[in-house]
Amino acid sequence: MKKAAFFDIDGTLLDHNNVIPQSTVEGIHKLQEKGNYAFLCTGRSRAYVRSPALMEIGFDGIISGCGTMIEFHDEVVFYKKLDNAFVKTTVDFLKEHHAPVIMEGRFKLYVDPADFEGDLYIARLRKELGESLLPITGNEEEWEVSKFSCATQNADMELLKERLLKDFELLIHDVPVMELVPKGCSKGTGILAVCERLGIPIEDTYAFGDSANDLPMFAVAGHSIAMGNGTELAKQKASYVTDSMHEDGIYHALEYFGLI
Repeated sequence: MKKAAFFDIDGTLLDHNNVIPQSTVEGIHKLQEKGNYAFLCTGRSRAYVRSPALMEIGFDGIISGCGTMIEFHDEVVFYKKLDNAFVKTTVDFLKEHHAPVIMEGRFKLYVDPADFEGDLYIARLRKELGESLLPITGNEEEWEVSKFSCATQNADMELLKERLLKDFELLIHDVPVMELVPKGCSKGTGILAVCERLGIPIEDTYAFGDSANDLPMFAVAGHSIAMGNGTELAKQKASYVTDSMHEDGIYHALEYFGLI
C-alpha cells in the first residue's frame, strides 16, 4: 500500500534564503523510489509556488493556499475562487481597521505598495514574483483571489475576529500576521481530499510542518512531524519532533518512520 507524505514549504523545506538542504531532496527522492507519494502542502497560494529548486524535486502533487487549490500530476482537481464582490468587502474592512492586506490567488498576488512601505517581505515578493505581483487598487478587473494575509500589529484583533470568523478560518502567527482562509478549506481538508482521490488510508499519511498554518494538517494526518526549528505550538501539537531543517530533520524523520 502506498503512503503519502505532505511537506510545508517555509521553515520546513525552504529556509529564509530559499535554500533546501540536499539531504531533504535525497530523502524525498528515496521516499518516491519506494513507491510512495510526496506532496507539497503549503499556505502559499499557487502563484507563489515557483522556486526552481523546489519544483525540480518532482512532487506528485501540490496542495496550495491552505487547501484552496489541489493539483495531482499537473492536473488541477480543486480550486476555490472567491467572489470579487466579497473580496472587495473584505479588503475594504481590513484596510479600514488598520490591517494591510495581501490578496493571494492562483496566478497572481495583489498588494498596494503604500500599505507596506519598507517591508522586507513585500520587497522579497516583488523580487520573486515580478509582474505577477500587482497593486490591489486599479486592477479590480483582474482580481482572482482564493485567500488573504494581513499584517496585524496595528489592528484590534478582537474586532477582526468578530467580523471575520463567520467566513474564514483565521491562522494567527507568532509574528503579527494573520492568514484568512475560506471556511471549509485548510491544509487538512487538502490532505483528506487527496487521500479520498488516491485511496490512501489516513493512517498512512505523514505531515511535515513548522508553524500555525500546519496545525490543520497535523490534526488529520496519521503522523504529524514538527521540525526542530519550528514554533513551540507546532512541536506541542505534533506526534513527533524531528531535528531542524539544516540538521537533516526531514531525512531523519523519513528514516524513523521507515519511509526510506
